[in-house]
Amino acid sequence: MSEDIYRALAQHLDDLPGGFPSTESGVELRILRRLFTPEEAELALYLTPVPEESEAIAGRAGIDPEEAAQRLDNMAKKGLIYSIERDGKLPKYRASQYMVGIWEFHVNDLDIDLIQDTNEYFPTLFPEAWKVPQLRTIPVGRSLTPQHEVMVYEQAEALVRAQDKMAVAPCICRREHSMVDKGCDKPQETCLVFGSGADYYVRNGLGRSIDLDEALEILNLAEEAGLVLQPSNSKKAAFICLCCGCCCQVLKNLKRYPKPASLVSSPFVVAVNLDTCEGCGDCVDRCQMQALELGDKTIALDIDRCIGCGLCVTACPTESLVMVRKPESEQPEVPKNMIEVSLKMSKARGKM
Repeated sequence: MSEDIYRALAQHLDDLPGGFPSTESGVELRILRRLFTPEEAELALYLTPVPEESEAIAGRAGIDPEEAAQRLDNMAKKGLIYSIERDGKLPKYRASQYMVGIWEFHVNDLDIDLIQDTNEYFPTLFPEAWKVPQLRTIPVGRSLTPQHEVMVYEQAEALVRAQDKMAVAPCICRREHSMVDKGCDKPQETCLVFGSGADYYVRNGLGRSIDLDEALEILNLAEEAGLVLQPSNSKKAAFICLCCGCCCQVLKNLKRYPKPASLVSSPFVVAVNLDTCEGCGDCVDRCQMQALELGDKTIALDIDRCIGCGLCVTACPTESLVMVRKPESEQPEVPKNMIEVSLKMSKARGKM
């Protein structure tokens, strides 16, 4: 009976925008058994992507409303579903996809078995979850010149300044890699979360509240550390991930493809002036996508691998690298908000 519940939950999660495809090994079912009790898995089947009060969910599940409210609250605290709580209003609950969602909500209670299972599963999950990119790549601030025409949603500082609620959380990718002795020396407490997401993270002990000054300091720290800026793929940012190519599951999976540039939402690409390049190699060390290679005297650029993060530009001592805007026909359309992102993802996966 319990095995049927987990198969039903796997199908339910696969119907969400981010997907949860099946595998021959059944690793996706092992993940669900580690996270959900059979009772939690059964109740999760009655949640939808639309936030609802517990009474509506209880009616569909055929259980007492008070019992439903308590169980849903516990599931939200465990990072199995998402909850929205506003002063003077009853909490609302909605289903959460695995990536980006449930997996990230377990940043503070990871164990080795869950890490191993999820890393085994990511190569299967990623192609489904990224039919429409859930993240964008935007350039670090210093890589852009005053001559650039840059939209507000293409600037990390502007995205942060537009927020009234902010939290910072540990990067789950660097944390999980450090737990299996494959980590790096990049800072861990860097993931910025905004709005209702910030409330959820703080309320459930996943992160801590920060002010604007600290958020801007984190952006500066990220640039110094050579981290890629990846906000949610929406003009109204829900979060900004600050990512390294050695640990980030998104960047690691992108690197497996011969043309990562075709899979990212990015408005810029780097250009090289070979006449002034001295072949020092500083940019090669900063590139997270292996788009740059050091030759005899200059560097070689594989433009199909460049995701437009700008980290190489800020490292170049001769200013031989510059960010250029892609042709208009190659400009990615940025959805207005995360609701539009979810709709595009569902349509791309045939789940509308």
